[in-house]
Amino acid sequence: MGSDFVSNSNADKQSHLTDWSKRFSGNAIAVLKPKNVGEVASLVSLCNQNRIPIVPQGGNTGLCGGATPMDEHPSVVIVTTRLNQIHEVNLENSTITLDSGVLLASAQEAAKQSGKLFPLSLASEGSCTIGGNLSTNAGGVQVLRYGNMRDLTLGLEVVTPSGEIFNGLRGLRKDNTGYSLKDIYVGSEGTLGIITAATLKLFSLPRSKATALVALKDVQSSIKLIELINQHCNVDLTAFEIISSSALTLVSTGIEKLSRLINDQSHWTVLIELSSMEDEEKSYAQLETLLEKAFGIGLINDAVLSKSLQQSKDLWRIREGIPEAQFILGTIVKHDISLPISELAKFVASTEVKLRKFWPHLQTVIFGHIGDGNLHYNIAPIAPELSKDLEIRRKDINQLVHDEVYKYSGSFSAEHGIGQLKRNELITRKSSIELELMRSIKRALDPQGIMNPGKIL
Repeated sequence: MGSDFVSNSNADKQSHLTDWSKRFSGNAIAVLKPKNVGEVASLVSLCNQNRIPIVPQGGNTGLCGGATPMDEHPSVVIVTTRLNQIHEVNLENSTITLDSGVLLASAQEAAKQSGKLFPLSLASEGSCTIGGNLSTNAGGVQVLRYGNMRDLTLGLEVVTPSGEIFNGLRGLRKDNTGYSLKDIYVGSEGTLGIITAATLKLFSLPRSKATALVALKDVQSSIKLIELINQHCNVDLTAFEIISSSALTLVSTGIEKLSRLINDQSHWTVLIELSSMEDEEKSYAQLETLLEKAFGIGLINDAVLSKSLQQSKDLWRIREGIPEAQFILGTIVKHDISLPISELAKFVASTEVKLRKFWPHLQTVIFGHIGDGNLHYNIAPIAPELSKDLEIRRKDINQLVHDEVYKYSGSFSAEHGIGQLKRNELITRKSSIELELMRSIKRALDPQGIMNPGKIL
């Protein structure tokens, strides 16, 4: 590999030792940057022989400390960003085969240059890698139409904990020949092996997109709006993002008429995107007709409909700006949760009441992919100076929210993974049989326990 790709000094290692949220940091014996699967296999084999723990890392944009070394497990960090080749765009099979260190934005652009769409879309797409997306089973804003990373994956290449290379880069949509090994590795957060390449699905580029931000009174109205769209549109509902009034007002915009959307009758907005093979004029006309129908039956109170690509980008910039903008409020207690869509309204209503009874000095900042049941349900103080009081209550608030999530048959982790942050929660929430099945897989595939110790299990 050469000394240029082995970092031993604290200064050189530093950027790889803390996660994006700054909540987790650790130390590493060394940071290693192999350039191909053969080098990864050699390094893993050497570590396995000497029982040296390994922390795989891509773009280091995770939020749960899953790619961060832990002091109690002296490890090497293997960074995959030099594995950055796009090997093939197969137009006839509608697939792309690429290394795990390729940036998500680069994968999107390669597909687009070939007249295809790779639909995974995240706020961090300019810095996160395909390997990280796979290891956390990333979702993003277009899950409703295209599915999450597991749905987009046809084949994987993986370096096993013993240093062997599993080459499963087959672009097959049907392969009923035993266990689906790729599905074991997707979402495993580097605890079972290192994903080094993948074959992923591509789709036809839509000819047009139509975007609108609509105001409505409550969460239940948004659920009914999804049903209306599905019943009356012959185009694809690509994204359906809910934004509470407290979240919307955090992001400053120059969009005309935006301020009118939030009032005493409208406490929520929904960002809708339809994609179509129709021309742009027809797509906008269909969305406009749909919104008129929704207004007529009292589902929505108002709407801002984009009239150009730039206006559509401006509307999306609101949604994408919320995660950063919310920190102006002070301490944020985050929850990445999912629920059955039918239970979302009841969950939001009951949890708000219980939270305010527990500690009245809070506000909820809610946004997320309501079309697939995923909410970013965040808690902030009503004033930044109360941040310390909120921090003291973090553990109790987490338990209250997650108790409500499970009351309504939900999950405490929708798309950010487990990592270090939610490990204890996993042990509490999973049944004993689920945990034992997971531990059995871990023991079978990583008998020496060298892969990303202290994460998930």
